[in-house]
Amino acid sequence: MNLEALRYPIGKFQPPGDLDPDELRGFISTIEQFPVKLVKNVGPLTPTQQEWIYRPDGWTVKQVAHHCADSHMNAFIRFKLAMTEEHPTIKPYEESAWAVQTDYKIPVVHSIKILEGVHYRWVALLKNMTADDFKKTYYHPEDKKDYNLYEVVALYKWHCEHHLAHIQQAVKHQGKF
Repeated sequence: MNLEALRYPIGKFQPPGDLDPDELRGFISTIEQFPVKLVKNVGPLTPTQQEWIYRPDGWTVKQVAHHCADSHMNAFIRFKLAMTEEHPTIKPYEESAWAVQTDYKIPVVHSIKILEGVHYRWVALLKNMTADDFKKTYYHPEDKKDYNLYEVVALYKWHCEHHLAHIQQAVKHQGKF
């Protein structure tokens, strides 16, 4: 398997077209189910297995789980900013620098608890947003791009599936590349 396929096991993110209510329900469902799927995939792993990597020079299963908590907390806050402010500029963060902080060494159960709470609140928000709400935007200064909330919910549907695939990949290969 080539490095690109290991890095993007489900492919790269493809932005959605115009708002499609059926597609949106699927995006929200994936986000809603993500914490349960993470528990199913990471919960049975031993601490040693949680140190398996999903590709050469990639993160460990544990780092991926902690990253998801960090990323999804940021996404939820960005959603709230876009819902309550006029086209806010969001704050980027250095994911790779966060992934080597001491809190990434603690048991993943703590990040799963964060994800359970954040996703519960996020899904409550998503299920009550109007079509006009999904048109609201924020500006990402690192990407130098405006994002509407429909695109962002699609991105995080992809993000959930992308990192679950990383974890499954690490388990399949037992971290040996």
